[in-house]
Amino acid sequence: MKELVESIAKALVDHPEDVHVTEEDEGRSLTLKLSVHRDDMGKVIGKQGRIAKAIRSVVYAAGANQNKRINLEIG
Repeated sequence: MKELVESIAKALVDHPEDVHVTEEDEGRSLTLKLSVHRDDMGKVIGKQGRIAKAIRSVVYAAGANQNKRINLEIG
């Protein structure tokens, strides 16, 4: 799951070396924290949060196959 978020984010940003994803596994839930370079924050979030929402949709769908509740935090 971590690799999925990293690959999506790296494709969107100008500074792919500054993309970091951390995982916190809490049993049936998984929290992914995505951090990017300050200049790239708008590219990951998108207008009115559309890109962030799309990334979350893909991650939630992938998590449904693993029977886990997945939260994606972007910051």
